[in-house]
Amino acid sequence: MVRQIFNFQNSALLAPWRSTGSSGRLGWRRFATFAAGALAAALFYHVIFGQNGLTAYEQKREETQALSSQVQSLQRENELLKSHVDRLQSDPDAIEHQAREELHYTRPGEVIYTLPATSKTSTVQK
Repeated sequence: MVRQIFNFQNSALLAPWRSTGSSGRLGWRRFATFAAGALAAALFYHVIFGQNGLTAYEQKREETQALSSQVQSLQRENELLKSHVDRLQSDPDAIEHQAREELHYTRPGEVIYTLPATSKTSTVQK
């Protein structure tokens, strides 16, 4: 009698899937279905929002496109600067033009006149 009261091997409270009979199979199936559903939900969440999930993939793809366009722009600018350097190294007219523009050099006998900048507000309206 005492043995039957404290027999926990068939206790439905400790493990509902261990109970005997047809209701035991039903309990096991419910538990397995719930566990499979929870596992599927966790896997779905990880695939979408995980460290390397779809959202991270989209962000990396957009970042890659932005960086690719920036690289192309910088390559174009680099080519322009290389051609400018080549002209300055080989063309005396380009050197003279650069000296006149940036350093305000003149040839002997030349006079540079600097005019004040005109603004739209300085015009007189009648």
